[in-house]
Amino acid sequence: ATLAALTFAPDAGAQPVAEFYRGKSVNVWIGYGAGGGYDLSARVLARHMGRHIPGEPTLVPRNMPGAGSLQLANWLYNVAPKDGLDFGIFGRTVPIDPLLGTKGTQFDALKYTWLGSTSNEVSTCVAWHDAPVKKAEDLYTHELTVGASGAASPSAVFPYLFNSILGTKIKVINGYTSSATILAALERGELNGFCAWGWVPMKAMRADWIRDRKFNVLFQIGLAKHRDHQDTPLVLDLAKTPEDRALLEILVAPQVFARPFAAPPGIPDDRARALRDAFDKTVRDPAFIEEAEKQVLEPDLVDHRMLTGVLEKIYTAPKPLIERARKALEAGQ
Repeated sequence: ATLAALTFAPDAGAQPVAEFYRGKSVNVWIGYGAGGGYDLSARVLARHMGRHIPGEPTLVPRNMPGAGSLQLANWLYNVAPKDGLDFGIFGRTVPIDPLLGTKGTQFDALKYTWLGSTSNEVSTCVAWHDAPVKKAEDLYTHELTVGASGAASPSAVFPYLFNSILGTKIKVINGYTSSATILAALERGELNGFCAWGWVPMKAMRADWIRDRKFNVLFQIGLAKHRDHQDTPLVLDLAKTPEDRALLEILVAPQVFARPFAAPPGIPDDRARALRDAFDKTVRDPAFIEEAEKQVLEPDLVDHRMLTGVLEKIYTAPKPLIERARKALEAGQ
């Protein structure tokens, strides 16, 4: 009888999704400290996504700052349980770190269980109002001191690359835990710029700075201009050669998935489908959209297929361009 019971006992992996998730908590890991744009995006998502997952588990936001969110990316890939009870958000440039040869990467970006992104965003490079840098061209003659949350974070990677490819003079100060702490340092006068500040979280976090013209937007980091900044150049417009522009197009492509969420690789297929479906439904949910818009987050679903498609295109870019990107990052650092 015991043998029969063991023989016909259902596999835990085949447990119905609703039954598995019912009464459980799902950890939503955030690769930065509290108060920044990634943190805000994850917390708004967590308040709505649970009801779209079969069994309606409770979603619990948890912060794991470190190395510009690279610590979380490595942990999700190598350490986190592969049962569908953990997923997280890390920096948009982190998925291309292995391609660029960034030290400390311990993952294959194409093997995560990608859920998608809650927005498609344009970032900005800004200078404080009293900085000698007033427009993009000034970056070739005056130094801009910016903050970063780790060498693998967009706030460091982008300035390093721009210095090497374009010849700008952007000094990076690492060690901040989130965009919120960078902004506080900017206000204190420790820094005079920020060169990876998303325009959407900028409006959410510092609307008064925009109103009072506390900073100058030097250029936009993205493949297309934000509707609020049609007269502000893209970083692509600063390229001196067609090759430089092609290289920059590859490097800023992650802006398409501005707030990337991923679960560990290898979770059961039915739970992966459930999480992805719930993610899509959440970002289209009127209640989520209403709260996100109140927070000035401008929700815009980039589903897992679109996100993976962009990554695959980046990873299959011409090898000479990739090699130049690696050298550019090394030189910038």
